[in-house]
Amino acid sequence: MLKRFPHYKQMDMMDCGATCLRIIFKYYGQLVSIHKIRKLCQTTKNGVNLLGISEAAEKLGFRTLGARLNLEQLHQIELPCILHWDQKHFVVLYKIRKDKYYLSDPASGLTSYDEREFKAHWFSVKDQHDGLSLILSPGPDFYQIDEDEPIRALGWSKVFTYFYKYRRLFIQLILGMVLGTLLSLIAPFLAQSVVDIGINTKNISFINLILIAQLMLFVGSTAVSFIRSWIMLHISTRVNISILTDLLIKIMKLPMGFFDLKTHGDIMQRMADQQRIEAFLTGSTLNTLFSLVNMLIFGSLLIIYNKTIFLVFIISTVLYTVWILAFMRYRRELDNKRFKISSENQTYMVEMIQSMQDIKLNNAEKRRRWGWETLQAKLFRFRVQSLALSQYQSVGSMAINQAKGILITYISAKAVIDGEITLGGMMAVQYIVGMVSNPVESLLSFLQSYQDAKISLERLNEIYDTEEEVDIRKDYLTKLPDDTSIELRNVTFRYYGAGNEPIFTKLNMSFPAGKTTAIVGASGSGKTTILKLLLRYYNPEEGEILIGGKRLDQIDFGLWRDSCGSVLQDNYVYADTIERNIAINDEFPDENRLQNAVHIANMEDFIAGEPFGLATKIGTAGKGISQGQRQRLMIARAVYKAPAFIFLDEATNSLDANNEKAIVEKLDQFFDQRTVIVVAHRLSTVKNADNIIVLEKGNIVEQGTHQALTAKRGKYFELVKNQLELGN
Repeated sequence: MLKRFPHYKQMDMMDCGATCLRIIFKYYGQLVSIHKIRKLCQTTKNGVNLLGISEAAEKLGFRTLGARLNLEQLHQIELPCILHWDQKHFVVLYKIRKDKYYLSDPASGLTSYDEREFKAHWFSVKDQHDGLSLILSPGPDFYQIDEDEPIRALGWSKVFTYFYKYRRLFIQLILGMVLGTLLSLIAPFLAQSVVDIGINTKNISFINLILIAQLMLFVGSTAVSFIRSWIMLHISTRVNISILTDLLIKIMKLPMGFFDLKTHGDIMQRMADQQRIEAFLTGSTLNTLFSLVNMLIFGSLLIIYNKTIFLVFIISTVLYTVWILAFMRYRRELDNKRFKISSENQTYMVEMIQSMQDIKLNNAEKRRRWGWETLQAKLFRFRVQSLALSQYQSVGSMAINQAKGILITYISAKAVIDGEITLGGMMAVQYIVGMVSNPVESLLSFLQSYQDAKISLERLNEIYDTEEEVDIRKDYLTKLPDDTSIELRNVTFRYYGAGNEPIFTKLNMSFPAGKTTAIVGASGSGKTTILKLLLRYYNPEEGEILIGGKRLDQIDFGLWRDSCGSVLQDNYVYADTIERNIAINDEFPDENRLQNAVHIANMEDFIAGEPFGLATKIGTAGKGISQGQRQRLMIARAVYKAPAFIFLDEATNSLDANNEKAIVEKLDQFFDQRTVIVVAHRLSTVKNADNIIVLEKGNIVEQGTHQALTAKRGKYFELVKNQLELGN
C-alpha cells in the first residue's frame, strides 16, 4: 500500500506559506508547530512571500533555492517543492506522473491537475511559460531541530546523511559490484581450462569457445564498470554540491567578526577541503567495499589452491600494511604544512591581483614578485619533503610486493614440478594473487584517504563549530519599535586580540529619532567603530545598545539590516550591472525606488552617458568606475532600501564640490523623519546636523549644533577651522 502524502489545512487565508512548509516537514518526518513556522516566516496580516518561507526553511535545516522554472525544468527538480499559485497563494507539488500534477493545497486538500489546468494556475501571466517555485532539500542539521543543543560540528554521522537520499543508487552500485566480482571469479577457471584441457588435449574448438567466453566476460564487466561510473558521477556531483552549499550557508550565517580573523586563502582552502571528504566517501569508500568483497572471495580460492601460498600472501600483506601505517603521522604533519602554505599562497595571489594598480604606481612589482617567489620556494621545499616521504613508502612497499611475487612464483612453480598442481592451476594462482593484491593496495589507499578526509573534517569544523550570528532558539523581535531613537548605554568595546586596549569604556551616547546626528573627531577616535556596532558587525564587550528602548540584540538580524541603509568606506562593487549594484537584494527592482535613488545620488548624467544605461556592467568583469562614481553608487544603494535608519561614513569625501553640494541638498530632504548618523570630516556634510558629537580617544568631549560649537572655539573649532577660513 502506497504511503499517502501528508496534508494540513491552513488556519486562515494568510497561513498558506507556513502551512506548505509544515507539510514538507511532515513529509521528511519532522513535526514542527505552525506557530513556530509562522514566526520564522514573519507572517503578517498580508501573508508571507517566498523569501520569508525560504529564510524560515533554512533556519530549520533545509537548503533552499528560489527559481523561475518552465515545465521541462520542473520535471527535473527534487520534489516536493513549493509553488506560487494564482499569484496569491502557495501549494506543495509532490508528484508528477505523465501529464498529471499532484498537489497538497493548504486551502483545498490533496488534489491533481492536468497540464493545461496546472499551467493556468502556476504561470503568473497568460503568455508566460514559467512560474515561481521554491526547491527544498534537508541538510545535515535538519534532523536535529528537536534537540535542545544541536551538534554544530560536521561529524561522520552528519556527512553520511548527504548520501541517505541516494540509498537506491547505492543498492544498484553494490549489485553492480557483486556482479563484477562474479564475472571476475570465472576468469581464473577459464584460464586454467585453456591450459589444462584445451592445450593438453590439443582441442582448438574448446580453446575458441573459452576465448569467446572470455570476450563475453570482458564485454559484461566493461558494461558494469560503465554503469557504475555514471552512477558514481551522479552521486558524487550531487553530494559535492550539497556539501559545498551547506558550507556556504554556514559561512554566510557566521558573525561579521569571523571574517576579520580569517584570510581569503584560509577560507578558500577550507572550502577545497570538502572535496577531499566527498572524494573519500564517493570514491575510496565504495572502491574499498568492492575490494574487500574481492579479497574475501579470491582469498578463499587461494586457500583452496595452495595453503602455503596463502600464508606467504598474508605475512607479506601484514608487513606491507605495517610499513604504510608507519608513515601516517608524518603524512599528517606534511598535510597541515601544505594547508598553511597553500592558504598563504592563495591569500597572496588574491591580494596581489586586487592591488596591481597600487603595486605599479609604487614601482613595487619586483618586491611583490620576490614575496611570491619566497612562497613558491616554501611550496617547493614542501613538495620535496612530500616526494621523499612518498618514495620511502613506495620503495618499501614495492620491495615487499616484489619479494612476495618472487616467493609465490617459486612455490607455485615447485608445486607444478612436484605434481601438486597443474600448469593451468599455476596460472590461475597467479591471477588470483593479483586479484587479492589489488584490494590490499586499495585498502591501504583507503586508510590514507581516510586520514586526509579526517584532517579536512577537523579543519572544516573550525567553521562549523563557530557560533552562528542568529540563535534559532532565541525569540527575536520581528517588528521595530515605533520610537526610532538610538542609545548607547555604558558601552565598552575592544577589537579581538591579546593586548588590545578598549576603544570605548562606559560610553554613553544618544541619537534622537527622526534627527540627524554627526560624529566628528580625529582618526582613531572610534567614529567608524560606533557605526559598525550599530550595524551589528560586533557585539559590545559590556553595556547595551537600545533602539526605542529595546535592546538591539533582541531584534531580528534580517529585520534590523533591512531597516538600515549604510555607506561605509569598504562597501563592495559587484561584477554586475549598475541596476543590480543598487538593488542588490531584489530580483525585480522597484522602478520608482530605483529612479529616486539614482536622482538623489545625482547619477543621471553618469548613467545617461553609458551605452546600456542601468544595464551597463561595472566592477571587475565590466567597466571601471571612479571613486566618486563608486561613492554615488553606494549612496544610491542605501537610498534604494528606503530605510528608517541611515549610517554614513565619509559618504561624500570622494565627490567634487558640485556633486557634493547637489547630493547633500537632496539627502537633507531624504533624511526627513529618518534617524541619521553621519561620520565625516567635511564641514559641508555635518554643519546642517541637528546635533554634532565630538569624539576624542573614545570619549565625548563636546556636542551641540554647528553654530554653538563654533562659537565655543573648542575641539570642534580646531577640527574645522581651516574649512571655516576657506568658507570665508
